[in-house]
Amino acid sequence: MTAPHTPVLMAEVIEALQPGPGQTIVDGTFGAGGYSRALLATGAQVIAFDRDPTARRFAEGLGDRFQLIEACFSEMDERLGEGSVDGVALDLGVSSMQLDEADRGFSFMRDGPLDMRMGATGQTAAELINTAEPAELSRIFWVYGEEKKARRIAGAIARRREEQPFERTLEFADFVERVLGGRRGAKVHPATRTFQGLRIAVNDELSELEAGLASAERVLKPGGRLAVVTFHSLEDRIVKSFFTPRAGQTPAGSRHLPPAQAGAPPSFDLIFKGAHPPSDAETAANPRARSAKLRAAVRTEAPVWRDAA
Repeated sequence: MTAPHTPVLMAEVIEALQPGPGQTIVDGTFGAGGYSRALLATGAQVIAFDRDPTARRFAEGLGDRFQLIEACFSEMDERLGEGSVDGVALDLGVSSMQLDEADRGFSFMRDGPLDMRMGATGQTAAELINTAEPAELSRIFWVYGEEKKARRIAGAIARRREEQPFERTLEFADFVERVLGGRRGAKVHPATRTFQGLRIAVNDELSELEAGLASAERVLKPGGRLAVVTFHSLEDRIVKSFFTPRAGQTPAGSRHLPPAQAGAPPSFDLIFKGAHPPSDAETAANPRARSAKLRAAVRTEAPVWRDAA
């Protein structure tokens, strides 16, 4: 099945992972299968994870070197065992197909039920904004959405939902736009940060990322490679804070991860310093790539840092 999604930083991820025949690579965020197809083309065996049950339609015809596990990528070590794979790729955030399918409720540009769940279970975005305390909504918009006017939006939601609960994406996006006094013609829609915060909260994305990075550390063989593509600053800070101490560098500290394991030998060597952005050509061809960053490292012989359980 043709994938309705253009994978970001594909060439750079393949270069970082260096997959090939005889290797087993985990595609932790299968989505529409773009990374998996590229990895299979190198001759590697691919084990993919995705909690979205609709992703299975893109797994048809991928052959006997491919396996799709319907689960969160944080479960990879439980499913596969420690030291069992040669590489892990994580392409974080919401996929283009999820944004483009109105009934998933991710997009403020398409009308649909206010859902936003990447999986098939759990609380929807509508249930969250219609029941959460204003203080909690403000925290979600401020911390996860990095929305400076989070308190104003949360207060307005609390007043409005007493008369009419929120149900639809465009209804909610228009409401946030009116609260903020923004204009739809602006380069960035006024509801962008609010929608981001809701999506992250509904799917518990930051906790899943923390657990997924620790799981990747455990599942990789010595010499195995981990490549992570992030799409906003919260994700990138977590990935940076994970790699920095494990590569023997002095961490700046993170509120999302536990303190560095004192005296532990480095469990990773960075493949390159810092984060690699997409090329100008890629962002021109795929505007959704503009905020992407790639960080990558190689697993050493050192023991796993058990503080990241």
